Amino acid sequence: MRYTKGCDALQRENFDYAIELFSQILEQEPYVFECRRSLRSAQLKKSGGGGGFFKRAFNTASSSPMVAKGQMALRRNPLEALQIAEQILNGDPQNSGAHKLIAEAALATDMPRTAVMSLDILVKHSPKDKELNMKLAEAWAKAGDKERAEKVYTDLQAEYPSDNEIFQALKDLSARKTLDEGGYEALGSGEGSYRDVLKNKAEAVSLEQEKRQVKTEDVAGRLIEEKEARLKTEPNNLKLLKDLAEMYTEKNQFDQALGYYERIQAIDGGNDSSLQRNIAETKVRKFNHALAQLDPNAADYAEHAAQIKADRLAYQLAECQQRAERYPTDLQIRFELGQHLFEAGKISEAIQEFQKSFNNPHRRIQSMIYLAQCFARRGMNDLAARKLQDALKEKQVFDDEKKELVYTLGCIFEKMSKREEAIEQFKNIYEIDSGYKDVAKKVEDYYAGS
Repeated sequence: MRYTKGCDALQRENFDYAIELFSQILEQEPYVFECRRSLRSAQLKKSGGGGGFFKRAFNTASSSPMVAKGQMALRRNPLEALQIAEQILNGDPQNSGAHKLIAEAALATDMPRTAVMSLDILVKHSPKDKELNMKLAEAWAKAGDKERAEKVYTDLQAEYPSDNEIFQALKDLSARKTLDEGGYEALGSGEGSYRDVLKNKAEAVSLEQEKRQVKTEDVAGRLIEEKEARLKTEPNNLKLLKDLAEMYTEKNQFDQALGYYERIQAIDGGNDSSLQRNIAETKVRKFNHALAQLDPNAADYAEHAAQIKADRLAYQLAECQQRAERYPTDLQIRFELGQHLFEAGKISEAIQEFQKSFNNPHRRIQSMIYLAQCFARRGMNDLAARKLQDALKEKQVFDDEKKELVYTLGCIFEKMSKREEAIEQFKNIYEIDSGYKDVAKKVEDYYAGS
């Protein structure tokens, strides 16, 4: 009855009454998703929610006292945290802190569709935020929509092609889809048969074993044997070749892995920039493995470690320069080249590359951070501060990337002997995350007068 009255009030645009009724229902029955969706609609419509509003409203600070109260409640009672977050949204429906709180509480209480609503809002505002996208994909998967989850992961992988966590999440999701398609869900509901399940059991087991990050030697060896046997009859199967290259890389057998990558190059002509990146990463992992094999207690450890690191950087720089020449318009490669130049201390060259990669919307903020660091290395602290301030204008959500921006700006101000401006930056972080780097010490020392 109250829900019907709430919907009627919503249609009549009596938003306050609708919000009151929906809130009362959710206090007693927090798992009624349709009611929560109607409440969200009332909250947004009351505030005139729209495209322009979305941009303005998301400037709201996510560190209000109510958000802090909700974060404390989240640990002991997620449902209470959910209720507190809804109270915030009743007056501020685009509060980023409240939506993050709802997402966490909803996932903790098995309400994935509720989590999706808030995460979708957060991701639309900050589409490049990896953590938010990962949570959105997780929520979609838990809500039963694995296709949407897969799309989120796939889009994220296109932006972070070398990120193993995203790659692993996609593998996990693929295994779960295979289990579902194999009939396990139907079996659980009494609608399927063991014959349906057994039909795809072998494939499901293989996928499950593949997705494990730590494989026993016998399982990894068996998977390699199976794929190499298939390769004899399918010598040009690029997926098999790629899988084998990745498996040998995991086993630290880098020369075998590189051999398979070379076969892929021979088949497709070597025109795939992502393949070039995979080869480069495998060679870098070979350097890293050699470094890890050194005995830190050996008398010549420092000398050998320094040599391996120098060789690794020289390889990365030369390889990336070759890719940049081959794909001159690929701004992701320009960004990577800038990183290697920066690490090598070639600041002037690095500046030129970051000024190019700045035009890549996926690397815009990170390029600005690096440019600021380059300027600071050259003693151009005013230019560094200006670049960081420009970057901050484009960051609305106080995520880890924004923390880095604010912290770096504070450090630049310190170099410029602008203590008050510096401490304001550190205080902004302290209010959100007092455990970030040495922010607590800086702020507490300031108030102690030291």
